[in-house]
Amino acid sequence: MAQINPYIHFNGNAEEAFNFYKSVFGGEFALIVRFKDMEMGEYPISEKEAEKIIHIALPIGTKSVLMGSDTPEFMGRHNENETRSKISISAESKEEADHIFNGLSAGGQVEMPIADSPWGSYFGMFRDKYGIEWMVDFDTKK
Repeated sequence: MAQINPYIHFNGNAEEAFNFYKSVFGGEFALIVRFKDMEMGEYPISEKEAEKIIHIALPIGTKSVLMGSDTPEFMGRHNENETRSKISISAESKEEADHIFNGLSAGGQVEMPIADSPWGSYFGMFRDKYGIEWMVDFDTKK
């Protein structure tokens, strides 16, 4: 069966954001590649961008990988508040849901506090301090 792994972009702070995500999820990075490590051909990377991330991967659980990169300057900045896409996390327990929700929402903006939902799950929604939107869910019927 196909698997979905989120890939998120940042305006120069991917490494900071991924270290934050690692502090919540745990684990180790599977891969970190910087712009200086890649030949960009017709798109030369400036010295100030050399240390930025072109690809980073953080395994989460046994089958998921959260991936991302910085957007290079030649591609322009993106508005972090325009996207209404969310990364949805299915927790294995209420305690894990609370840990993830409280960890990732620290310094961010809670849209829906984590609580029992009208549809029967334990659910919360927020935008983290890097502008990425998340949903955390624990299905109490499992």
